[in-house]
Amino acid sequence: MKLCYEGLRSRAPWEQAGVKLPAFDWKAMCAATQAAPTWVHFGAGNIFRGFIAKLQQDLLEQGLVKEGIVAADTFDYDIIDKIYAPCDNMTLMVSLLPDGSMEQEVIASIAQGLRAGTAYPQDMETLKKIFRSPSLQMVSYTITEKGYALTNLQGEFFPFVQADFEKGPEGCSHAMSMTAALLWERFQAGGAPIAVVSMDNCSHNGEKLRTSVMTVVEHWLDRGHITPEFAVWVANENKVSFPWSMIDKITPRPAKVVEDALTASGIEGMSPIVTSKNTFIAPFVNAERPQYLVVEDRFPNGRPPLEKAGVYMTDRDTVNNTEKMKVTTCLNPLHTALAVYGCLLGYESIAAEMKDPQLKALVEKIGYDEGIPVVVDPKILSPMDFIHEVINQRLPNPFIPDMPQRIATDTSQKVPVRFGETIKSYIARPDLDVAALTYIPLAIAGWLRYLLAVDDEGKPMSCSADPMLDTLQQQLAGVKLGDPAGASDEALAPILSNPALFAVDLCKAGLSAKICGMFREMLTGPGAVRDTLKRYLPC
Repeated sequence: MKLCYEGLRSRAPWEQAGVKLPAFDWKAMCAATQAAPTWVHFGAGNIFRGFIAKLQQDLLEQGLVKEGIVAADTFDYDIIDKIYAPCDNMTLMVSLLPDGSMEQEVIASIAQGLRAGTAYPQDMETLKKIFRSPSLQMVSYTITEKGYALTNLQGEFFPFVQADFEKGPEGCSHAMSMTAALLWERFQAGGAPIAVVSMDNCSHNGEKLRTSVMTVVEHWLDRGHITPEFAVWVANENKVSFPWSMIDKITPRPAKVVEDALTASGIEGMSPIVTSKNTFIAPFVNAERPQYLVVEDRFPNGRPPLEKAGVYMTDRDTVNNTEKMKVTTCLNPLHTALAVYGCLLGYESIAAEMKDPQLKALVEKIGYDEGIPVVVDPKILSPMDFIHEVINQRLPNPFIPDMPQRIATDTSQKVPVRFGETIKSYIARPDLDVAALTYIPLAIAGWLRYLLAVDDEGKPMSCSADPMLDTLQQQLAGVKLGDPAGASDEALAPILSNPALFAVDLCKAGLSAKICGMFREMLTGPGAVRDTLKRYLPC
């Protein structure tokens, strides 16, 4: 039982093991995709394999489309070489249910996996050919929030982005530059319309994507690398649209218990690998069953009938309201609060944290008390039903092996949206008092305490990867556990006043003194984090 085309030809063992197999002709799908590609996706990781590719699989099985998806990765080529290629681009999707049972399905809708980079000219030529094809309807992305960033915290272009500006469309390395270069190919081939769709878990994702691509285009225009007509074409959303979206599905790193269960059922080659870029990934994806995707319906060259696969196709305002509901209130801020405190308190499971009375109370206070009052009901999903599901079913699911250390990755990129947007709403609303916020400031203070890389027992602790980690730790270099005085309001002002970090100046908002005070309470010595939580969240 090997996960590949030949390995699936004998269906009986798979079906006896309870694995659902594709109900379409895989070779015909691959041929149809090569002849008339319709969908390219950048970002070959778990959320794509376990969710987005499954959408196209559902459409293939309903006979509503003939083509699959072409997956490309601009960052971690080992994923393509060591996970995609040996499995003929197939994935074993394992849904982890709250009762401990598993649903298993082979996802086979990915027709091709490509390495998007100058070191792989053949793959890049394939991508260029696809982008020149009038049949291509959309290119989508799950490359994480930092994948759209062109500048550092000081607003300076990263050196590799500056190099892309100088080189022009040939030989660029950043995902946004590569997108602009492939759109240049499409324009020169006749300029058929296309939708460029971020499906990443960040606020106003379509706007971020469009801004970054247009910035690259403008710098190329200034240097004479492209024509003014191309710049006009990209800027025309009747030609190149950038729909907004909201995505939600928890896809943690591969779990040993799942690997063991699959191996025990006779499926070979399920062991995870660690790539050269430190991605921990396996031929299978384990994830929760609940999933949501809301997409702005602006596709100038047509699109797959995604609504037939459970996607909410709607207008921008509804996407925005749904995304704000989830990202700023009903899930993401709760996740981030659990992540930083979970690391400090030695937890290795989000579900285990939900049994901690203070941490459960913290996310309830952030969500119900401080977040819900500023949520705009998107109508297609009930905010209260959504947050109930998150707090009572999804986060406590003991069979979702999600770790606070994973969620803590790139926190500096998440805080502006997950906490800053709610703070901004309080400032803007005359009926709300921003100074009354307590639990969001407590989450921010916890993040500052986390950045010291010392847990609540006073032991050294590894911080998860974050593009701003070194900078922030340097700014906190004078702050030590056992010395609360080092965390003076003045010492923390450069961090708390930075709107790039929090979407607002927390000093001007009147919250910095409260955050600094909470932070100092957590610095009195070992156990101070727990004592502080108990002080604000008596249970």
